[in-house]
Amino acid sequence: MATKVDAVSAGNKYIVCQNTDNIATLGILQRNPLNYSVPLILLQFSLISLTSQMIEFCLHPLGQSSIVAQILGGVLYGPSVLGHDALIGMALFPARSVLTLRTAAIFGIMFFFFAVGVKSDSRMMVRPGRRAAVIGISAMLFTLFLTISFAFLLIKYVHMDDSLSSSLVLIAASQGLTAFPNIACLLAELQLSSSDLGRIATAAAMVCDILGMGLVAVTLGVVQSGSEPVKSALSVISMLLFVIGMVYVVGPIIRMVIRSIPAGKPLADRYVFFCFAGTLVTAFLTEVIGQHFILGPLVFGLLTPDGQPLGSPIVSKLDYPIGKFLYPTFLTTSGLKTNIFKINRWSLLIVVLLIIFSCISKIAAVAFSSRFFDIRFKDSVVIGLMLNARGICELILYNLFRDNGVLTDQEFALCVISVVGVTAVITPLIKLLYDPSKQYLPSKRRTIQHMKSDAELRIVVCIKNQESVPSIVNLLEASDATEESPIAVLALLLVELVGRTTPMLAAHQSTQAIQSTNSQSGHILGALRQYQLCHETCVTVQSFSVFSHLNSTQDDICRVARDQKANIVILPFHKRWEIDGSIGSQDRTVQNMNIKIMERAPCSVGILVDRGILTGSTSILSNQSIYQVAVIYIGGPDDAESLFYAARMGRRNNVSLTILRFLLFGCDTARERKQDNNLIDEVRQANMLNQNNFKYQERVVKDGVGLAASLRGLEDSFNLLLVGRHHHASQILMGLGAWSECPELGVVGDILASPDFGSTASVLVVQQQRLRGEKLGNRLMRPMVISHESMHDPTPPGAAATATSNMNPRLEISIDRE
Repeated sequence: MATKVDAVSAGNKYIVCQNTDNIATLGILQRNPLNYSVPLILLQFSLISLTSQMIEFCLHPLGQSSIVAQILGGVLYGPSVLGHDALIGMALFPARSVLTLRTAAIFGIMFFFFAVGVKSDSRMMVRPGRRAAVIGISAMLFTLFLTISFAFLLIKYVHMDDSLSSSLVLIAASQGLTAFPNIACLLAELQLSSSDLGRIATAAAMVCDILGMGLVAVTLGVVQSGSEPVKSALSVISMLLFVIGMVYVVGPIIRMVIRSIPAGKPLADRYVFFCFAGTLVTAFLTEVIGQHFILGPLVFGLLTPDGQPLGSPIVSKLDYPIGKFLYPTFLTTSGLKTNIFKINRWSLLIVVLLIIFSCISKIAAVAFSSRFFDIRFKDSVVIGLMLNARGICELILYNLFRDNGVLTDQEFALCVISVVGVTAVITPLIKLLYDPSKQYLPSKRRTIQHMKSDAELRIVVCIKNQESVPSIVNLLEASDATEESPIAVLALLLVELVGRTTPMLAAHQSTQAIQSTNSQSGHILGALRQYQLCHETCVTVQSFSVFSHLNSTQDDICRVARDQKANIVILPFHKRWEIDGSIGSQDRTVQNMNIKIMERAPCSVGILVDRGILTGSTSILSNQSIYQVAVIYIGGPDDAESLFYAARMGRRNNVSLTILRFLLFGCDTARERKQDNNLIDEVRQANMLNQNNFKYQERVVKDGVGLAASLRGLEDSFNLLLVGRHHHASQILMGLGAWSECPELGVVGDILASPDFGSTASVLVVQQQRLRGEKLGNRLMRPMVISHESMHDPTPPGAAATATSNMNPRLEISIDRE
């Protein structure tokens, strides 16, 4: 009869004896600090954080994810590298410190999954949409079936270790899981959360999470009950009762707590305590019923609504200490347990073959199901790669299997290496195969210049704060909506995504749909609603709140512009003026957003430099005074776009339009000016009925100094200045580019937006749509120049002359020779 050997005697477990007095040291001069718990764990946390950041910095140029760096940081100090030396391993990460380090990491995992639950859209799990449901379910079930079948074939026909043979089916089953936290973290790092394919992958992962959580819960119940049928059944039943109790008992309590939170005030400490205590209590209850401790915090987080007034503040408080400190510690502890010297080469080959097969199966499943939804094959491959993301969920599962003896050191090391390997491969592949910016470049013109005179003008207006609303409404009012050429306004209220993982586009059907907790949005939507009511027969306004990460907001804006077939997108400037004319604040994230939108926008783009606060933001809706508009024309498609937008404004009765055309002094221009002359003649013909409020001037300058001096003469003469972003290289702009601070505005726009300009006029810098594959240089027209001899100007040097044409009393030509 064989004697049963316990794990300690077999050498798989160790008994650690520790002196209870060895907690804190009295200093390095008296004792070795590493023999005491407190200084040792502080050193371990420091090494883990610094090493992970250094590895991540080195791997970032290779397009690697942070999870790879964090696991490799643990592998570096584990028995695979530095820990292989007994002296280093026992000094830095001795066996007596493992329990303390793992306990700290467990707290990080609990609160991490609570935050994941808060940021998840539980409604998307229940109503994911047909496309996401089909792709997610097919990817999971198809991969599970094929990979498990392949594992059985390997066990039957391929010689392998007994330990690998007994655990290969579990390893195969884990490959079929598609965990939402893994995919959300990967897409956030790649800045693809707001992309079309990123949204599909996220929604499909949420569907898989419903099936995956149920499958994992059953598996954990079986494993933790020692495979006893009665205990396993009781564990699963208790899990179902726990979830039902959370939904119908804890859910109403959470909603009652939210209703008691005062609007517009910082979150009180008692609400923070409620969330923290709830996380700990639910984790304890799930451990009591035989489930893993992460189930309770995850369900508790799913029941906590995201956003204000509770979800966003809680997540922001947890983001840095948990997401950047304790959560990576768990990943590193997994690396510390990984011993590559335990791996048999033949076993490594078998597991690698199984992993490759599972990844290809999941991609094939996604590609097959995507055919029914008109998704291109290349895009379906990218979605499949996204759904193959590995991360924290697999590591938790492998750690649990290892702690319960299901996986030996060899199989655990193979599983951890598979997580690192798959993530290291798919991350650069996704970057290589998918560039979301290219999807927004259409092959058809969507500009103001090329639209038909009786077509609807579609404008996307992006609003960051309510102070800019009066100037935006004035711009829309000046755009001259008529029944023959109506205006469709799509207002996007830009809200930073905090407390959510998935971006969201929320539509506002009416002012009644505005939440009372967001008074700023209420004021903005009320002003837009008032503008629509004043032009009910020719204006439609659709308002949306865009909840997105600041580094990916441009994807949502470009997507709306593309889907709504907009002609122009109006963006906010990143600087805000104070009432005394100084710069009050700057938001560099807005500047970066504007630059990215200009690179990939599917239509024309305008950046509105709002100086309305300097003049009291008087609305032309109720004001009968003349609204002075000037367009600065040098030459090029961007100037042409601003010219035609200004021409549309000039058709309005209370708008006075002035075209300021700058010409280069000293060159023959008969042929070069023909194209621009035709454009300007077209604009003048369109404004024949409004000649009293239409003026055309030509100003001749020799270089950038003369242009800047002439522009400064426009101070306080107009309410709105329009100018193109780019112009053809010319002596007119010579020397001005070196002083430019805002490249998104161009040379002239930067001058007009400078605080030194001294004007109270708002500025709209316009860029005409860039078509796919179109080079900027092919679209720009030549600079407009004028010959000194052709003017026959008798004005002596050092003076400026203005000539009035007999053909049109409103035509003025001025020459600046300074």
